[in-house]
Amino acid sequence: MGMRDEIQAELAEAFDDDLADAVSQIVGSYTGPGVFDPVTEEDTAETITYTGRGVITGFKVERIDGINIKVGDAKCVILSNEIGAVPDVGHAISAGTENYLVHLVAPDPTGATYQLHLRRA
Repeated sequence: MGMRDEIQAELAEAFDDDLADAVSQIVGSYTGPGVFDPVTEEDTAETITYTGRGVITGFKVERIDGINIKVGDAKCVILSNEIGAVPDVGHAISAGTENYLVHLVAPDPTGATYQLHLRRA
């Protein structure tokens, strides 16, 4: 078992036990590729949806500068093996009643998790 597998197994266990109260069901979506027909002015693009689990927290007050990190921004840690697609900038993320747009994606060096910077939609 490699480092990534060990990290994912330990985090999945923590998500089930110690962090269970903080874990949210994450639903992500984005518009997939499609073709635009200029005659009918219709687009064949469809919304692609994926799910996973994550822990969403706020930023420390001293990190909020109003430019890069705004009031209401959140950060989310998700396991890469539990998410149905790779999150990307501009994807819509829903967790409970909150809706966000992905502002930044940072995978950890082992590829076990993604850290997302979320901005309220």
